[in-house]
Amino acid sequence: MPAESYPLFEPPAVVPVAHVAGVDEAGRGPLAGAVYAAAVILDPARPIEGLNDSKKLTARRREVLFEVIQAQALAWCITTASREEIDRLNILQASLLAMQRAVAGLGLAPTLVLVDGNRAPSFPCPAQAIVGGDALEPAISAASILAKVARDRSMLELHACYPQYGFDKHKGYPTAEHLAALAEHGPCPEHRVSFAPVRRLLEG
Repeated sequence: MPAESYPLFEPPAVVPVAHVAGVDEAGRGPLAGAVYAAAVILDPARPIEGLNDSKKLTARRREVLFEVIQAQALAWCITTASREEIDRLNILQASLLAMQRAVAGLGLAPTLVLVDGNRAPSFPCPAQAIVGGDALEPAISAASILAKVARDRSMLELHACYPQYGFDKHKGYPTAEHLAALAEHGPCPEHRVSFAPVRRLLEG
């Protein structure tokens, strides 16, 4: 009598957990200071209400969410590219470098990186650039908040060193007040000499 045959047991396939990292930068337009980038992997089990493009939030709301994101995200990292790197590489390449550093600094390896904008740097995993992503993807919104708050805090520190420029008000952007202070006092060591308003003063 032939032995009964049974199908071979096959263990269930292990489905890798998807860890999507949102990435954004802050500080491409200012005339002074580093450019900041942040990467965030949110916890699906702990959603954060009120996430949005950091520019659409009040400073007070950003500060509150800054603490919540750091407390509830699965992983987060904030990094910079220095003023010297901006002047040496150009602002676009320095921004991409800061983003790469932020993803590399995550304590959790992402399976996908979503970047705000129309260009994503090279990462060890797949990446997608999303125009307006800081208002569409919660992970990018969280990254934009971390980067913005961290950079604004750095400009307050810069103001303490160089109060004559008003960094606490304009955060380094080329406002009329900032340009007038530049014309009166000349650039400080943290001004980006590759940016036209600063370069013109040095050349003049």
